[in-house]
Amino acid sequence: MNSFAPLKILLLLRNQEDTSQLQPLLTPFGEVLVALSQQEAIQQFQRHQFQVIVVDYILGKYANLKGLIRPETSVIVTGSSDQGVKLALQDWPTRWYVDAQPFPYSERSILTFRKSLQRAIDHSLLLQEINHLRHLLAQQEIEIKESFHQIREIKKAINEHIVKEIEKRVALESQFIWFKKEKQKIEEILKKLHKAHDVTDLLDIVYDIKQIIGSQGISLYLVEENEISGKFLKPLVWNNKILSYPDISSHLVLLEKMDYAAFTAKTGTPINSPSSEFDQRLSPRYLKQLGYELKNLLCVPIRQDEEIIGVLEVYNKITPPREKDKNFTPEDEKILTRLSEHIGIAITKLNLIQYDALTGLLRAEPFFEKAIIKIKSESKRRLENSAFALVMGDVDWFKNYNDRNGHEAGNRLLRELARVLKSSTRDEDLLCRYGGEEFLFFLTGIKTPEEAWTFTERIRKNVEEYYFESQEFQPNHNLTMSFGISFFTRDKFPDLKQLSKKDLIKLANEADIALSQAKGKKTALSPGLPEKAKLTKNKICLFSNSNLSAKEIPLIQPIDSSVKKERRRFPRYYSTSLLILSLDGFQKISKTVNLSLGGAKIITNIPLPENKEIKIILVLGNKVFQTRGKVVYCVPSNHALNYNYHSGIEFLELTFKNRHVLEDYFKSLNISPSRFS
Repeated sequence: MNSFAPLKILLLLRNQEDTSQLQPLLTPFGEVLVALSQQEAIQQFQRHQFQVIVVDYILGKYANLKGLIRPETSVIVTGSSDQGVKLALQDWPTRWYVDAQPFPYSERSILTFRKSLQRAIDHSLLLQEINHLRHLLAQQEIEIKESFHQIREIKKAINEHIVKEIEKRVALESQFIWFKKEKQKIEEILKKLHKAHDVTDLLDIVYDIKQIIGSQGISLYLVEENEISGKFLKPLVWNNKILSYPDISSHLVLLEKMDYAAFTAKTGTPINSPSSEFDQRLSPRYLKQLGYELKNLLCVPIRQDEEIIGVLEVYNKITPPREKDKNFTPEDEKILTRLSEHIGIAITKLNLIQYDALTGLLRAEPFFEKAIIKIKSESKRRLENSAFALVMGDVDWFKNYNDRNGHEAGNRLLRELARVLKSSTRDEDLLCRYGGEEFLFFLTGIKTPEEAWTFTERIRKNVEEYYFESQEFQPNHNLTMSFGISFFTRDKFPDLKQLSKKDLIKLANEADIALSQAKGKKTALSPGLPEKAKLTKNKICLFSNSNLSAKEIPLIQPIDSSVKKERRRFPRYYSTSLLILSLDGFQKISKTVNLSLGGAKIITNIPLPENKEIKIILVLGNKVFQTRGKVVYCVPSNHALNYNYHSGIEFLELTFKNRHVLEDYFKSLNISPSRFS
């Protein structure tokens, strides 16, 4: 660790009164020396080396201080005139660290001034450290690889201020690897990456990377996986735009598709290529969704150790008019690859693999995994007395909020709401963002439905009483949530060894059905809700097989679950298509009522046994495919003659080829799907 002289700050103001007011503010940061004129400042510069100079805007022009201060000295221009301070700041060349801070008159401005001073001190000390290391390297005349070895040895000796140590290491890396680029900007990006506290910090840095590389557009994807789609890319930023939840779902990229980003995610191979109509990886989304012609593209993987966790992609190299090379250079690829390594570190630090990027809450996959672990652990400890609840919560009239205030305001609301919900739960509970504005809670250590309701009521009330920006424009002049509860005991799972995420999803669907009734939606289980109930919302409903009375538990509205309804994760398309099903060796001809990527609702002339696996042949126009399905429910129907039953079929095996056949068929219908259910 290198040692330097004690930190010194020069205070150069025009009058003693301002000096007396500002000097106590600076003293805690180091030794403060005072000058009331340029002549006194010259004498002080001759005697001392200053890390920071705080100067009045009239004396703080570059022409007045040129040749006096060292390059590593940071400058803070202050004064009572905001316009004067800004004009003085513009006089300085960009290579100097100069900040403008009006004279602090209030508590808030004093806090801002202190933060600015601390940044200026950190910048000066960092430059001193870099210069010291440069001097050592020059004296020893070592090669670049030897210098990196020396940096690693220095790192081992540092046992505090980890972030600062990383900044020093990054600065030295940029000195040797990126010496032809704007080194200072690259260092600033890397410092921001390692200081990122949440996903907003991370996504803001993406725009800085776009400027460093010199591109027209940039995208950032994360690799995710689910049982239906397999592995896919989820864009957090697509073509310079930070995506909201609905936009993200419309820009997902399956890894099995022929696509530049998917190819890099699947193989780990960077792509640096001009766009070519003969390249099969030039998928239609680049041609239709970018909004401009794709001339060239650079795409690199983001890794966590050896695993590929994302992709960073830039479009259309922007070059000065005199430069001949209009494509991304090998040096651009080197820079983007190095930045992607640090993005991988930041993603790991923020744990975006397990946590939702917008709210910081658990994602659904790790949520169910942790819930399974808790159920098994609680069941062992409490034997047969273990009881749990899954609670689904949904923001009331969220679309109204988004339509009025915009998607970015909606994103801010969800981040704020996540903090409120998190503070309303206990340490032993789990909470995840289940969908756009849907949240799922896992409650443990409870004994009765009443206890589950009591805890959920506390959450509901905390949301109701919290003030959210622009909530006064919501229906009922408040932002609220409705909740559905699925209460269950350890007896629900006779064989804990076989407990799976699929079992918990069924319980989550029960909570979702109860949530639908709490929000006043018309469902097969509650067809007769009055209009007043639909406008009320902000309620709690319990999914129950028993005939509990609402008088027994206030605000709990039990639902008769003698008839179960399928819950699909994909939009439905109402289409009548021929379907042939094979049951117990016999083939039956049926028709679809509606279709989705997850299943179908069909009509039959005989009842189908629930949970029965069947073979299906589906005829879609001039295309036919075969798959397997399971009967989710079967109920009597008032349909036309010879079709007496409605049945819900869940697809169990849907190959990518069949999935694409379905997607193409849905597009050919030229109709809008119904809502997700």
